[in-house]
Amino acid sequence: MGITAMRLSRGGYLIGEGFRSITKHGFMSFASVTIIMACLIIMGSVSLLSVNIDALIKDLENQNEIVAFVDEELPDEEAMAVGERLEQVDNVQSVEFVSKDTAMNNFMGKYDSSFREGIDVTVFRHRYVIHLTDIALMAETKEALENVEGVAKVNAHLEYADIFVTVRNVVSVVSLVLIIMLVFVSVFIMSNTIKLATFNRREEIAIMKMVGANNGFIRLPFVIEGLALGIMGGGLAFAAEWGVYELLTGKILGTVAGSFISVVPFTDVAVPVLICYLGTGILVGVFGGINAIRNYLKV
Repeated sequence: MGITAMRLSRGGYLIGEGFRSITKHGFMSFASVTIIMACLIIMGSVSLLSVNIDALIKDLENQNEIVAFVDEELPDEEAMAVGERLEQVDNVQSVEFVSKDTAMNNFMGKYDSSFREGIDVTVFRHRYVIHLTDIALMAETKEALENVEGVAKVNAHLEYADIFVTVRNVVSVVSLVLIIMLVFVSVFIMSNTIKLATFNRREEIAIMKMVGANNGFIRLPFVIEGLALGIMGGGLAFAAEWGVYELLTGKILGTVAGSFISVVPFTDVAVPVLICYLGTGILVGVFGGINAIRNYLKV
């Protein structure tokens, strides 16, 4: 019991020293938390921008439809049955039947009387509007749909599909590269900030070494300090990111552009963002605390 009590007492002392160090070196602690916040907000903003661009591209992909026209010789009952065969084609997400009458009504609603003269229901065909699971496979899917029994013709905007796929790939690669670069920059800046804070405590570390303290005993308060600073930085960055995101999205949705684009609600990504912020803050804070005193432990 005596040894256990001593270990608990020593552990409590070291943890307390870690937290006391935060207030004792208030300015450097503030600088460390500020750096963590700034770097996390930058990384988070790039990530959220990528998420919104990806969602926008998916919306555009959903609007880029394939239209399969039914063979005119098929009776209405058989034309309705073609949809079941279309649903069996790989990469088909949904199939919507549009009758001749519906197609004519849609056409009449879009154009004025000068275009509607002489046009009746016989001009139109039964058709199916098809959405795909992966727009990158549009060419292969179009070919498969053309081979479905009862389909006379398939219209697909392959050139738009290629543009969407290219944009999506470029956005993904650029976002990934930026995030990786920002992670390395963040670790470098935060580590050096904590090193700067530790420089003023080199004599304290040297004295502890000379009186016989082992490296683990000396290191633990710095680890606790880095852990606490990381949690504070991650939590404050999350709150700031939420506020800035809501402010910016509110302004965007209040403009004309808001009528054409959709924005991913922050609540949809809040949990993963919070986990990433706290996790990154803790890892960087602890790593920075350990790395900062590494040279001083060689005394």
